[in-house]
Amino acid sequence: MAKVPFKRIRERAAKRKGGEKVLTTLLPKKRDNKALAKLRDDRVLSEMARRVFSAGFVWSVIDKKWPGFEEAFLGFNPKRLLFQPAEFWEKLASDKRIVRNPQKIRSVRENAKFVSDIAAEHGSFGKFLATWPADDQIGLLEILDKRGSRLGGFSAQYLLRFLGRDSFILTNDLILCLRDSGVPLSAKGTSKKDMKLAQAQINEWAEETGLPLTHISRICAMSIGENHDAVRLKQTMQE
Repeated sequence: MAKVPFKRIRERAAKRKGGEKVLTTLLPKKRDNKALAKLRDDRVLSEMARRVFSAGFVWSVIDKKWPGFEEAFLGFNPKRLLFQPAEFWEKLASDKRIVRNPQKIRSVRENAKFVSDIAAEHGSFGKFLATWPADDQIGLLEILDKRGSRLGGFSAQYLLRFLGRDSFILTNDLILCLRDSGVPLSAKGTSKKDMKLAQAQINEWAEETGLPLTHISRICAMSIGENHDAVRLKQTMQE
């Protein structure tokens, strides 16, 4: 599909960052599906809540308050939360330990059921993620969107990345890279058609290079757009 081989994209990214050695240091460790399969359901629900509350908010504020979130939501134990009465959830709306957004608070309860249901079907949410086909991130995102609460768009993409699943994040720079390479995405790149085209091309590059999706995503993003300082990128790497 793309008119540009990934080798050329990588060379461009390396040149922008100061060489291949520097570029390599900006790539996260390869994802481990065994570790992903062992992920506890409470940690999955915690990360879901973190992505939901971070959406449209300053991430650093949420990070600073997160210990309070863990306390308020009972360590994000799905089964324990599902046993809580309506009064428990009503009180959270005035709990100063968290960001008091009623809709997002409600999503924690809804996602506790989502996590519990998936765990009942697959043994655990981590096992579900670890066994989902690596080349079908779009299908996985659709499940998160349909069965989860407020888990669409970037929230779902960042959720997969933070949980440790090999994945891509369709940032503006990645969209720009794909479009520059000849993939016919729209400017926003958010439609179902765009997502499928992006998935197909990233899968093709992954097969071509043997690289994980996370590396393809990051290298592509670093090859174009604003050239962020390498030192700053290392400091802010979230993987």
